[in-house]
Amino acid sequence: MFRKLKEQHLEQSLFSPFLAVVYNLLLVYIVYTLMRVEYLLENYSYFAESVSEGHLWRLFFGGIVFDTPGIMYTNALYIVLLLFPFHWKECKVYHAVCRWLFVLINGLAVVINLADSVYFKYTLKRTTSSVFQEFASEDNLLSIFGVEVLRHWYLILMGALLIAMLWRCYFTPQIPIKKVSLWRYYPLLVLYFVFAGILCVSGIRGGFLNHWYQYFIAFFVAFIACRAGGSTKGRIVSRVCALAALLLVVTAPIGGWRHRDIRPVALGNANEYTYRPTEVALVLNTPFAIIRTYGKSVFADPGYYPDKQALAAVFDPVHRPTHHGMLRKKNVVVFIVESYGREYIASLARTVLGDSYQGYTPFTDSLAAHSATFRYSFCNGRKSIDGMPSILSAIPMFIKPFVLTPQSMNKVGGLAACLAAEGYHTAFFHGARTGSMGFNGFANATGFQAYYGREDYNKDSRFGGDKDFDGYWAVWDEPFLQYYCAKMSEMKEPFATAVFTASSHHPYDIPARYKSIYKEEELIIHKCIRYTDNALRRFFDSARKQPWFKNTLFVITSDHTNLCNHPEFASDIGGFCSPIIIYDAAGDIQPGMRDAIAQHTDIMPTILGHLGYDKPYLAYGCDLLQTPPAETWAVNYLNGVYQYCKYGYVLQFDGKKTVGLYALTDYLMRKNLVGKVAVQAQMEREVKAIIQSYMDRMLADQLLP
Repeated sequence: MFRKLKEQHLEQSLFSPFLAVVYNLLLVYIVYTLMRVEYLLENYSYFAESVSEGHLWRLFFGGIVFDTPGIMYTNALYIVLLLFPFHWKECKVYHAVCRWLFVLINGLAVVINLADSVYFKYTLKRTTSSVFQEFASEDNLLSIFGVEVLRHWYLILMGALLIAMLWRCYFTPQIPIKKVSLWRYYPLLVLYFVFAGILCVSGIRGGFLNHWYQYFIAFFVAFIACRAGGSTKGRIVSRVCALAALLLVVTAPIGGWRHRDIRPVALGNANEYTYRPTEVALVLNTPFAIIRTYGKSVFADPGYYPDKQALAAVFDPVHRPTHHGMLRKKNVVVFIVESYGREYIASLARTVLGDSYQGYTPFTDSLAAHSATFRYSFCNGRKSIDGMPSILSAIPMFIKPFVLTPQSMNKVGGLAACLAAEGYHTAFFHGARTGSMGFNGFANATGFQAYYGREDYNKDSRFGGDKDFDGYWAVWDEPFLQYYCAKMSEMKEPFATAVFTASSHHPYDIPARYKSIYKEEELIIHKCIRYTDNALRRFFDSARKQPWFKNTLFVITSDHTNLCNHPEFASDIGGFCSPIIIYDAAGDIQPGMRDAIAQHTDIMPTILGHLGYDKPYLAYGCDLLQTPPAETWAVNYLNGVYQYCKYGYVLQFDGKKTVGLYALTDYLMRKNLVGKVAVQAQMEREVKAIIQSYMDRMLADQLLP
């Protein structure tokens, strides 16, 4: 009833089309806010601290700020079509097309946002345009999505309700062109069009909310301009008000753009509304994150150290061994175990969770007792494509996965290249289809002489072929690791190999014969972790029987972390807690837990240092066996913030200033010590030098010494 009366009233006014735009965009804001609430609830364990600390309102206000450019980006075409000043478009068919476009575009935004709420727990950030490159070579995505649809049926229901809401609540403007003079229609529609255009540009750049009151006044004045008329005095009022409204709209964004220092709002600006980097995901929305990162330049000179000698004095990634000749020619075996976070491994997690913690990896724990392990060990990224460059080439992930940047075409070395030059046979193993995740290309670029994938496994008559395929990603870990062992037994020593496992991965399934052994536990991934741990046990059972075993150095780590059920491993730094386990079958490395800070990029220099490699090489890490624990460090990047661990602290640096400083043992990161610790200044100098060196070398193609 109210809606019909409102439309009847608006049929007498040329203000209807502009009011329709405003009304429908407000509807979209409501939908985005509801999706943000869903995002919060879906990932509540990661944002529980934000809720308990009472600053959720700040995050949601920041969300409105970033919803504005996201909504303006996606609805720009709709706004143009609805307000375009051309009287022949004022018909039912045209407005029906506009309605369908509005629902289609914003319905797609609903789907993207809801889907990303599920993906967040794997990356701790909003999905960006790099996702299209990450999975471009995968042919199993439909089956993966199908599994998630079944598991998150309630999101399908919510998405359908929100799209239905967009359709049902949509307001269609009604303009009786035959009763309105075109001399009145065109000036006012041009005014609306300019008004909306500047509003759109201002919203996209991020200055809209800085001067919302000026837009509101302009909106009100424009309304008067439309309502006035009839008499000579009314026409004069109408024109004056129209000009005043236009002037207000034109001048408003100037202040907004000046506020942003002429630059459009970027993802990193979301940190203005947060207290910890993980919260950035709650402020942003996925359409904006994808649009703002598409085709953008990744690396830029930050200008911290214009003097290169001063930079090298603080940090230099080039390692220059002082000895001559290789000291040991041991075989090297590196396990990159999918999602194998420290939380799952009792011997490493007890440092955080207490001595009573049991974990899910009995074999890995037994192996760790005879290995060098590290109390504070971290991965450098949150995705599989981050792990491989960090582990095998000592290149951390800053801003965007290295393999997805133009700089991936730079000349790059790595562990395999260094050892191949010393007579090693090098090979990389991955049980997925060749080409999956681009691993074969990176392996080849960094010096691996051979690559073995699912196709090679299928050709080997000793194994089960496609019967051992998990149906989604790769060959099950147990048979593929047996294949891995068998192939190394065929290699000439010394060899250096790496294997990337896959079974402890979404959609979190295990072979049918193990489902009665490894039951569902607190998290859906736990049974997969137990299965992979057993696959490692069986590998070592077979490897111990091989003649090469006693002359082999084994390193076990994960590509990244995954699902967690302890808040200590859901914090900003806790989400990077990966194991680094170094087992020397020859017994030359003293086993035990070490207090050093370790990271993925330390693996390459640690291996080369132990072997006695004597040539210069580049690595953003250190030799963990030779560097004093107080000088070890780790760095990673999360939502526009660099996290630098050293001297017993975690420093969070947003590129301009320190936003957080926590004790390394403050696992929940509750006590921010910014400005209270003397070492902060030194940590800032060092992390700036690391960033500067990284950017300089990426831009200048200097990833080789």
